[in-house]
Amino acid sequence: MTWQKGRPDAHLASEFREVMAGVATPVSVVTTMGGGEPFGTTVSAFASLSMTPPMVLVALDQGSDLLNQVRTSGVFGLNVLASGQSELALAFARKGGAAKFRAIKWELHSGLPRLPGALGWLACTVDRLVDGGDHVVALGHVRAAETAQGHPLIYHRRTFGTRRPLEVA
Repeated sequence: MTWQKGRPDAHLASEFREVMAGVATPVSVVTTMGGGEPFGTTVSAFASLSMTPPMVLVALDQGSDLLNQVRTSGVFGLNVLASGQSELALAFARKGGAAKFRAIKWELHSGLPRLPGALGWLACTVDRLVDGGDHVVALGHVRAAETAQGHPLIYHRRTFGTRRPLEVA
């Protein structure tokens, strides 16, 4: 059960996938503009990186249309989805480039596509892009941020859900 140069053995790959499925993650849609058109994709690998200066990191698939646009534009938006936005998460998880935006409401905010109803919004400037296996980690300086009330959309054990505070006895 070790990592072979270039590929894990089948058992390790399967176990790794199961461990990661057990980690509850926030669901977000990363967006940018390219050639006057909006681009976006659903991600679950996103985290706060630094408070001073405010920075986040997000993992983008090496083959995604969005990554190519982020490389060119040098900016991205991060829409942290609310519990009622699972259909939006699924729509942005599919291929489709700018076509993903045709059937939904969106607006430009800080020059980036923003999805109404999201719990959080961050507009970021790319600090650097770091290769990481089949993904690229985008490190972004936050240049605008807004938040809303509600419960987050999370992904756990290959299903969407939410997080609510525990009742304390």
